[in-house]
Amino acid sequence: MKPWLAPALAYVASWLEFQRRHHAQPGCAVAIANGGEIVLEAAFGSANLATGEVLTPRHGFRIASHSKSFTSAGILRLVEEGRLRLDDKVGGYVGGLHPQIAEVTIGQVLSNSAGLTRDGPDAGQFLDRKPYCSKAELLADLAVAPVFPGSQRFKYSNHGFALLGLVIEAVTGLSYSEWITDEVISKVGLLETKADIELWGHRPMAKGHSGTWPVGKRVVIPADNPGHAMTSAAGFVATAADVARYFAQLSPKAETSILSPLSRREMARRLWPDDESSLGRHYGLGTISGGRGDWRWYGHSGGFQGFITRTCIFPEQGLTVAVLTNAIDGLAHPWLDGIAHILKTFSERGVPPAEAGDWTGRWWTIWGASDLIPVEKHVLIANPALLTPFLDAPEITLEAPDRGRITRASGFHSPGEPAELQRDASGAVRSVRLGGGRAIGEGEMRTEMLARYGDARET
Repeated sequence: MKPWLAPALAYVASWLEFQRRHHAQPGCAVAIANGGEIVLEAAFGSANLATGEVLTPRHGFRIASHSKSFTSAGILRLVEEGRLRLDDKVGGYVGGLHPQIAEVTIGQVLSNSAGLTRDGPDAGQFLDRKPYCSKAELLADLAVAPVFPGSQRFKYSNHGFALLGLVIEAVTGLSYSEWITDEVISKVGLLETKADIELWGHRPMAKGHSGTWPVGKRVVIPADNPGHAMTSAAGFVATAADVARYFAQLSPKAETSILSPLSRREMARRLWPDDESSLGRHYGLGTISGGRGDWRWYGHSGGFQGFITRTCIFPEQGLTVAVLTNAIDGLAHPWLDGIAHILKTFSERGVPPAEAGDWTGRWWTIWGASDLIPVEKHVLIANPALLTPFLDAPEITLEAPDRGRITRASGFHSPGEPAELQRDASGAVRSVRLGGGRAIGEGEMRTEMLARYGDARET
């Protein structure tokens, strides 16, 4: 493991739990794989706000459109076995399609460039207003002309990936759930992943949650809807660790995988830009990609009623990160970006020396928390309330074991002023002086604020 990774992982967990509290989110599970090994697995908050059930790493989440990356791997396994080709027309496997849809290729559907409807004329299945489509309902929607001709533009389609599930059934003679379980889930060795909620059984399961408004509080969303014909697009259930394991073996650099290196490179290839978005994303074969240089990533995300989830592989770093949240306004996207920001900062700034060991921890004033984070040559003052906590972080250069100076900081901070650890009679660090301000522990800060301002609940 890279020397900087251990302190980075420790801070990821600390920062993420702070973020969950700071944004009043119900729960969050995170897993990070280094190569094929899970090196961080943690869960924070509640699995169900109505019952107070504590979220654990063993709780399943509806991972929604992550399902597309499983379906994509399944299609590519069939390609590798010579049982179909990406340039085969879908109408050769599934009947009853509109003639224009029948002419599009499996590769076009897989890359979301077939021009198909996103969710059909009634998207109520994704709004919790009706069950997910049956096969008959899906085929009725696909008997209508496509929205665009094939290979004109990127156009995301849940119906398209449901159609690929029917292709898999036609080729294998098995139900989608049976075949994908045998040939993808089991072959990877995943023990906490199921193709649909009906297969999850009695394992612990996180409940979904609404946003606070318009009700005025979060309400529990059961999220127990069977996927039916939409399973291959959005049905999967898994833990964070299993999601990270699955995507880690899809890296082109993975030592073992259910796919050949060629297929994995094809999955990761940036085929279609999302031109109308400012996020710089592309779509490949069942994968979303973005980023630059050594921190380019690819993976997928998911949005199910009450859940937002996201996973990224960073091939050049050998790292895979999965962030699962159980709220419809869950911050899986910015939190994963924040984790990448933390990892990148540690990789660039290096391993802290032993003598900086006491220059750590979370310290509070009335203005909020600051995190002291030692790196190779400095101590950074991070802001855990930010989605990028090291953005413009001031730097302390140590001058003695308990003294330093703020040598780099915004002019609005305290550049050039002293920093000092202040200890109690036992020698433990009790507070930190940064410039002219003294920061203390969270419990002491809470006591101070209640003594000064009283309990707001009593007013």
